[in-house]
Amino acid sequence: MSARLQPGDTAPAFTLPDADGKQVSLADHKGRKVIVYFYPAALTPGCTKQACDFTDNLDFLAGHGYDVIGISPDKPEKLAKFREKEELKVTLLGDPDKTVLEAYGAFGEKKLYGKTVTGVIRSTVILDEDGKVERALYNVKATGHVAKIIKDLAL
Repeated sequence: MSARLQPGDTAPAFTLPDADGKQVSLADHKGRKVIVYFYPAALTPGCTKQACDFTDNLDFLAGHGYDVIGISPDKPEKLAKFREKEELKVTLLGDPDKTVLEAYGAFGEKKLYGKTVTGVIRSTVILDEDGKVERALYNVKATGHVAKIIKDLAL
């Protein structure tokens, strides 16, 4: 299991394919604050709720200087289907080999229905304009999470 990020850590750099197969790097967002959220799978109820919440609040967050990136182990084709079906506006990136998920501490052992399993840990990492971790939230709930972020950041 990978170590969890802490405030003040430099966020691990990454380049991953988006829903259209285009390579997107964290470096593309230099000078902007970034909310990177990790979710288990596109087209599942909790992940859909979370992605729709981020989409619904995207203009508000962007107005406060935040870009939003969602990362899952899904391939670009599934991300494209997810984006179209739910009319998502957040940037969705695929990490099928889980390298970035592991680098951010968002993959490892977790409890699922009382059993210990290995998988994606629903997490959100908030980065400042210099790519430093401001907040690292692990085992977050899909429902109400975006509202909690907005409240915690006092936006």
